[in-house]
Parts: sequence; C-alpha cells; structure tokens
Amino acid sequence: MNKIFISILIIGSVTIAHLPLSSTAYAVGAEPSERAERKTQLVGPSVGKKVAKAFEAYGVEAEDGSNIDNALFLLLEINAKKDYDIAFLDRFIGVMYAQKSDEKNAIIYLNKALAPDILNEKEHADSLKLVGDLQMQVQGYKEALVAYDAWMKFTGESDGNVWIKIAQANLELKQYAKVIPAADNAIAVFGDKKNQNPHVLKLNSYYERKMFKECVDVLETAVQLFPEVKLFWTQLASFYAMVEDYPKSLETLDLAYKQGFLDKENEIKMLANLYAQSRIPHKAAVLLEKYIDSGVVPRDDKNLFTLANSWHAAQHIGKAAAYYGELAKMTNLSKHYSKQGMLLNQDEQFAKAIVALKKAIELGVSNEGRLNQSIAESYFYLENYKQANVYVQKALKDPKSRRTAKGWVSYIKDTAARKKVSI
Repeated sequence: MNKIFISILIIGSVTIAHLPLSSTAYAVGAEPSERAERKTQLVGPSVGKKVAKAFEAYGVEAEDGSNIDNALFLLLEINAKKDYDIAFLDRFIGVMYAQKSDEKNAIIYLNKALAPDILNEKEHADSLKLVGDLQMQVQGYKEALVAYDAWMKFTGESDGNVWIKIAQANLELKQYAKVIPAADNAIAVFGDKKNQNPHVLKLNSYYERKMFKECVDVLETAVQLFPEVKLFWTQLASFYAMVEDYPKSLETLDLAYKQGFLDKENEIKMLANLYAQSRIPHKAAVLLEKYIDSGVVPRDDKNLFTLANSWHAAQHIGKAAAYYGELAKMTNLSKHYSKQGMLLNQDEQFAKAIVALKKAIELGVSNEGRLNQSIAESYFYLENYKQANVYVQKALKDPKSRRTAKGWVSYIKDTAARKKVSI
C-alpha cells in the first residue's frame, strides 16, 4: 500500500494555517475569580456619534461590498484622542478589515487595539481570538498560537475549537508531538458532544512520525465513536495492513463493505487482495467480477489478469479460461493464449484449447514443446489420432517436453490401431 492520504476536517470561524507557541506546555488561564476585574469603559460621545454613522453605513445592503468600504472610510477619518476611544476605534477598523478578508490590515489594527490592554473584557477576549483565527488564515501559525494562549490565559476558558486550532497549527509547524495534548484537550472539552477533528489531527500526528500502532489505536476509537464515517473504516483497515495484522484488516474492510461504505476502485481491489491473501479466492473473484462488470473497477488487462487468477485459484477452471481468453484478445500476448489453452484443455474444452494454443505458438513462446504436447492431447481426446500424432512428434523435438511426449507416442498409436484408424 502506498502513502495513505489522511484528510483534515478543520472547523471554526476562519480556515486553518501554520506555526506554534513557545516550547512550554499549554495552560488554561486563571479562573475568572482569580483575575482582577476590568473596569467597563464607554466610548466618548463625539467618537461614539461618528462610529454610529460608520456602523449605519455598514448596515446598508450592498452586493458589491461597498458598505464595508464606506464604513471603513468613515472610521479611518475619525481622529480619536482618548486611549480607550483609540483602542475601540482600532478594534472596529480591524473587524471591518476582517470582513473584507483583508487579514493583513485586520491583524495590524486588532493588535494596535490590544496593545494598551484597555479594551473591555469581551472586546479584548474576542479580539485575541480573532487575531488567532486571522493568523491561521495567513499561515502565521506561531503568532496564532501566541494569540490563542493569550486568549486562554485572559479568559480562563478551555474551548474545544480553540484546542483544535492549536493542534492544527502545531501539525502545520511539524511539531507533531504537541498535536496530541492539544487534541486530547479538545476531546475532553467536547465530551459527549463528539467531534471528529481532534481524532483526525491525532491520526496525522502519529502518521507523520510513522507511529502506525498508535494510528490503529486512534482509528479503533474513531470507528466506535463515529461508525457512520466511511473514511475511518477504510483507514483502519489500511493501518491494520501496515502493521501486518491482515486478519483484522480483512475483518474491518469486509465489515465496511457490508455497510455499503466501499464504492471506489482502490477500496474494492484492496478487499479482493485481502480475500486472496487470506486464501478465500472465490470471494475475491466474485467481488472483482461484480465491480468490473459494473464499471467501478476498470476492465483493463491488470484487473482482468487478477480476476482470471482468482477464478483459477478458486478452481473455477472454465471461468478462469474465459477471462484469460478475453485478456488474450485485449493484449494479443502469447502468454495469455497459452494460459487460456492449458486451462481449456484441463476443462475438457479440447477444440477451443487447440485454437488458443496454436495462436500462442503463432505469436511465439518459449515452451513450444509443452504447448504442442497439450495440442496433441486435445486432439487425442477428440479422437483425431492423426493430428495427435503430428503434434506429439513436434513435442518430441523439444528437450523440455520429450520425456512426456515419448509416453504418448505409443499410447496414440496403440489407441488408433485398436480403433482401426490410420495415422
């Protein structure tokens, strides 16, 4: 199995990005009761009126986004003097830039608003978290981690989605070991409100470090918590195979198939391979035949070869011969005509066997004597002793088939004589 692709399903107010905090462990901030109460402040009347006008402009519906531009124009024109008014105004401008998806300017203004540490409690907390989210957007992962750490310390809160973003930032920074505690914190916070993302992040962390047994542990938990998620089943089967636990790999993928989760070519072929590996070739053949016929698995030479082999291993000689015949016509390769002919001979379809074997010889083979011997046998069982003798004589000329042919020479002649047939 080649590299397993593992997708990340990150949620949150903004999309994800790159880079970690300090080397210290993450700590939830102080309890609210332990923090000094922050004095509530109000924006001054003059600035307040101008901000209200800007907010009014923002509230005007405009499909082209000009309402945000109009609001920003008014806000940038305001000349605030008091420290809180300046911080309040910077925060408002930062939020407007964020609405415009101008992350760079949004971060600049929000950081300016946060710097004097005088915003009201909710304003300060929301600004810290928004800076973290915006840094994730622009792949400023280190800065995002700093912002989230500051948010936790300031609020004293432990938020599941924030822990997910911290885990994701560390993953992007290739600080894989730090992903695990952050993801575990997210899982603990969510509790019964289960969330797939921390489990996926843990899986990525272990996978990047080639800790495949730990990947199995994560996925065993994930399939129990999220049995409806197909990806977890197929990945678990893949990781069982990676740690060479093939019975569990087959059991898991077979169960996924029974639940209707397998609908892709590689999934069907993996299950068929596991059946074959586990010496259940009949199931492998039935499965492949079904999905080749439906078009999910392409009807190409490789897949037909696997299907023919599976039927052969399952001792369905006629079916195997038929698929080798299809494969031979598709590729015009002597080895497939040869295999088809041998199997047809074994299945007592002697006339068809002769046609296939002669075609193989015509295309060129390394074991021509063996094929001539099989043609001789096919003619013999069709009671065409004259042709049987012709081909057994050809087989005698090849050192590889001479010994077998010698035994047949007298047998053909004696049988022909007994039946009064001239050869």
